[in-house]
Amino acid sequence: MGRVLSLSLTLLTLSVSAALAQFPAQPPPPQCPGPMQGTAQDRAACHPDVVSLCQTELRTNQCDVFAILGCLQRNRARLSGACRQVLESNGK
Repeated sequence: MGRVLSLSLTLLTLSVSAALAQFPAQPPPPQCPGPMQGTAQDRAACHPDVVSLCQTELRTNQCDVFAILGCLQRNRARLSGACRQVLESNGK
């Protein structure tokens, strides 16, 4: 019985590790000089969309709020519901 439990736990650990490896951690938001735009909750809602859709803007200048906002607006149809709601609630 002990071997079966040990083997089961090992297999469970391996399968969870494999599942988590498919979803790599996202990089943290940049630390830009000056005031941050939006609330922490707004930034958290749009951060995954910025990382996945706005690579060019991030490579050019990750602190250029207007370029990133323009990217999000151009990709509005592909945004997550949470980020789309942030833009709409801020009149963007």
